[in-house]
Amino acid sequence: MRKQIENRADVSFLVHQFYDKIRADQEIGFYFNTIIKDWDAHLEKLTDFWETNLFAVKKYKGNPNEVHNKVDSHFEGKITSNEFGIWLNYWFQTLDEHFEGENVETLKRRARKMGTFLFVNMFEHRNKIA
Repeated sequence: MRKQIENRADVSFLVHQFYDKIRADQEIGFYFNTIIKDWDAHLEKLTDFWETNLFAVKKYKGNPNEVHNKVDSHFEGKITSNEFGIWLNYWFQTLDEHFEGENVETLKRRARKMGTFLFVNMFEHRNKIA
């Protein structure tokens, strides 16, 4: 039975379910599994990020652009819009499997915008360092 996303526990559940899929994916899992050494800390940070994003609480501290640019540099600029599309498809799938309601639609919109913004920023960063 699907439910509304109402609190941090729901966001944490979403993040954990989502990254279980990402980590197991044959095409993009290695990016995450290569870079992330402490999955517990990473999942906590991403729960902070999405809780901040959805509920406007001030928990997340970080710079997603900087992090993604470093990851892209590590993989020599091989991350493409395809990888972002796979990521987004898993995000939508996980939301739809477990939740319903307005916050689901909000998280889909924000993830779509964020993915586009991060990819464009990575692309621009590649051109600056090239």
